[in-house]
Amino acid sequence: MSLLEFRNVSFENGGNAIIDNISLSIESGDYVSVIGPSGSGKSTLLKLCSHLISPTSGSIVYKEKNFIDYDPTKLRKSIAYCFQTPYLFGDTVIENIRFPFSIRNLRIDQKRINELFTMFYIPADYLNKDVKILSGGEKQRIALIRTLLFKPEILLLDEVTSALDSENTKNVEEAIVSLNREGTTVLWVTHNLEQSRKCANKLLTIEGGKIKSLEVLR
Repeated sequence: MSLLEFRNVSFENGGNAIIDNISLSIESGDYVSVIGPSGSGKSTLLKLCSHLISPTSGSIVYKEKNFIDYDPTKLRKSIAYCFQTPYLFGDTVIENIRFPFSIRNLRIDQKRINELFTMFYIPADYLNKDVKILSGGEKQRIALIRTLLFKPEILLLDEVTSALDSENTKNVEEAIVSLNREGTTVLWVTHNLEQSRKCANKLLTIEGGKIKSLEVLR
C-alpha cells in the first residue's frame, strides 16, 4: 500500500506546465533522491507533497485519503518540508526551537533538543545565539533541527546541504539515514549525483515537469 500517491498530477503557473501529468507512488520507508536539471519541477513536486500548493489537475492521496480531505495544518505535522533557503524567525535560536512545541501546546522536551543538537554537532550554547549572526550552514542545521523535533512521517528536503561543508554534509546525511531507518520516509532533492545514490533506495529523475525515470537502487 502506498503512503503517498500522485495520480495524474499537473501543476500550471501562468499557463506553463511546471508538473505535467505525473503519477508516482511512494512507499512507507522509502528514501527517494530526486534529481533533474534546474527548473525541471523538483521543488514544485515537494511543495505539492507538503500541500503548500494544490494540483491544477489530478489528485494526491496520503494514506488512501485525498489531500483535500485533510486539515492542511495537521497534515504538515506529518509531512515536514525543509527548504533550500532556511528561514529563521525572531531574534534567537531558542525562539525557533520552542515553536514546534508551542503550536502543539506541549512542554519543551529538552532531552530531544539536546539529542538533535548533538546529532548535528551544534553546541548547546547556540540556543541563545542571535539568528542574524549565524552562517548559512548554521541556519540550515538549525532549520533542520526545528523540523525534526517531532519526527515526521514524511520528510521533504530541498538541497539542504548546499550551504554546508563536506564534514557537515556527511553529518546531515548520516542523521537522515538514521531517521529513515527509524521509519521516516524521505524525499531529498539534490544536484549532487554522488549524494543522490549514496543512501537512497530509489532515484527519481524529473525533466520538463515529467518523470524521466524511477530507478530502484536497492
